[in-house]
Amino acid sequence: MNRIHYTRPSITELEVEYVSDAARHGWGERCYEYIQRFEAGFRAHLGVRHAIATSSCTGAMHMGLAALGVGAGDEVILGDINWIASAAPVTYLGAKPVFVDVRPDTWCLDPACVEEAITPRTKAIIAVHLYGNLCDMDALLEIGRRHGIPVVEDAAEAIGSAWQGRPAGSMGAFGTFSFHGTKTLTTGEGGMWVSQDAQLHERVLTMSNHGRAAGQSRQFWPDMLGFKYKMSNLQAAVGCAQLERIDELIAAKRGVFRAYAERLRGLPLSMNPEPAHCVNGYWMPTVVVDEGVPFDREALLAAFQTDRIDGRVFFWPLSQLPMFEARPRNRVAYGLPARGVNLPSYHDLTEADIDRVVAHVRRALHA
Repeated sequence: MNRIHYTRPSITELEVEYVSDAARHGWGERCYEYIQRFEAGFRAHLGVRHAIATSSCTGAMHMGLAALGVGAGDEVILGDINWIASAAPVTYLGAKPVFVDVRPDTWCLDPACVEEAITPRTKAIIAVHLYGNLCDMDALLEIGRRHGIPVVEDAAEAIGSAWQGRPAGSMGAFGTFSFHGTKTLTTGEGGMWVSQDAQLHERVLTMSNHGRAAGQSRQFWPDMLGFKYKMSNLQAAVGCAQLERIDELIAAKRGVFRAYAERLRGLPLSMNPEPAHCVNGYWMPTVVVDEGVPFDREALLAAFQTDRIDGRVFFWPLSQLPMFEARPRNRVAYGLPARGVNLPSYHDLTEADIDRVVAHVRRALHA
């Protein structure tokens, strides 16, 4: 029986060809060639003015928050259900992540809870588009405008998602993306920082090069303390090939989700939503069993494992982790993990693979 991985990248001869070229020729005067191509292609794909390729989405978020002036004593609001990479950069800057509850339909930041959490110390709001689902950007941007607080987007999981026709990551003060090997578009490891703001872009560009400003004529003279979060030319070569295939990669992810949704229709569970005003890139098809329905998540994951199927738990509330203060009043966030499971979702899943996964979900729900 073949192993069904929870996710893996789609790599073709095009990626191999570009990486081989970068390895053979991408040095000296060509050492930034693929990086510049990747940044230009990503700008065009998103319709943004500025993009900086980075070594990770975490690094992109760290630099972006630093460029906004987030520092010691400040607060940054984000949803309680997230991977820790969304919150960690806040702590790197000496600021405090303030975890608020999420909405039960999208599992993303609840704007009403954001409003309640704002204090004079609030410096930013991070809208994390979880599993490809979209935050209510209209509501969040309006809150940000009223309070003079920038809204930034963590679109690590939202390649292919769009709100009211606007791509995820393109709407806030800046957006960040992940190209980890699990993501829809991959460079192995890597990320991207994007923005429409020229001044913010200039600050992050300087920070990304150890604080050396683009116009500085003195060699090895940093103008400020910066960071080292650059993407390599080799990684960018993979990204250039993936970007040429981006429509195909997104379509494959959406096809996998549709196959699951058709087979699971009628069961007492919800999956990643796609309201009429949204497009969901469906990075990670997820099932959340209805409240009150008997369900043993660990038993389902054990059944997956026995059948050589990889499953993933739903993200934990970050406020449950030992390094943060517990916030059990975030009732929705605290109620999701025990009822949620991520399903295998890589591009090359077959109909038979999906049938195997669905059979276990049905048995877990006695359906």
